[in-house]
Amino acid sequence: MQYGLKAVDFGRPCTATTGLDRRGFLGASLAGGFALAAGPAAASTIITDTEGLTAGEITIRTDDGEIPAYRAMPETGKDLPLLLVIQEIFGVHEHIRDVCRRYAKQGYYAVAPAMFHRQGDVSGMSDVNTILTEVVAKVPDAQVMADLDATVAQAAATGRVDAERLGVIGFCWGGRTVWLYAHHNPEVAAGVAYYGLVDGMQGEIKPHDPVDIAAELKVPVLGLYAGADEYIQRDALRRMRTELLKSDSGSEIVVFPGVDHGFNADYRPTYDAAAADYARRLARDWLTRHGV
Repeated sequence: MQYGLKAVDFGRPCTATTGLDRRGFLGASLAGGFALAAGPAAASTIITDTEGLTAGEITIRTDDGEIPAYRAMPETGKDLPLLLVIQEIFGVHEHIRDVCRRYAKQGYYAVAPAMFHRQGDVSGMSDVNTILTEVVAKVPDAQVMADLDATVAQAAATGRVDAERLGVIGFCWGGRTVWLYAHHNPEVAAGVAYYGLVDGMQGEIKPHDPVDIAAELKVPVLGLYAGADEYIQRDALRRMRTELLKSDSGSEIVVFPGVDHGFNADYRPTYDAAAADYARRLARDWLTRHGV
């Protein structure tokens, strides 16, 4: 819950391969449960069962090794819409896995690759600022884009998905990534970005913030933001909207008044059930409208 209270220098030079050695990179898997830094799960935590689903950990083959991922999809059927689910700073923990199951129940092939796998395992870290400085700040955007490309390619090779019905949804750090991946891969049909930073992270290994590429965007992205969010200022969202109007993407930003950053995270104190439910319906309608 301390996210944003201490300045992080995302622009400092740093290597892209700190954290796991080669053996750990090839052999590690997803940690169970919730990340330690996320705190104890709240009573509002939603747990979605796997009845009617094929769900569990898989391995994504990348150009330089393998990364773990969580995948959920209907047990039967083909030509499923493909949905990339992009994690928060806490990794692919139980909440992100549950989001995959929720969308799988709606007919999606939903997959969440572990975006920080090379830089370190955040599941056992108890301090948010340590996660930000020691792991998140060292994850190059180019690595993230390549891993998402690899995830799409591997899903397409299963014969179960319709790769033209490609969507991407992300939360917090993952929300920022949605904007960037929609710019990187114009084959994405639609994206949904929950309270992702639109500026402030640009640096040597993060060459662009979403506001920098918004005017060039071709993919329709729905941004869902919190009116009481201390980490994403209104002036930043105003600049983002101005830049999006210069594009032909049809992207939109919706701000929920009176709710905080993380309003969709049902396992955290910032959860707002009414806002989360409305946002969920907006997200699903957005994806459906754009063919995902």
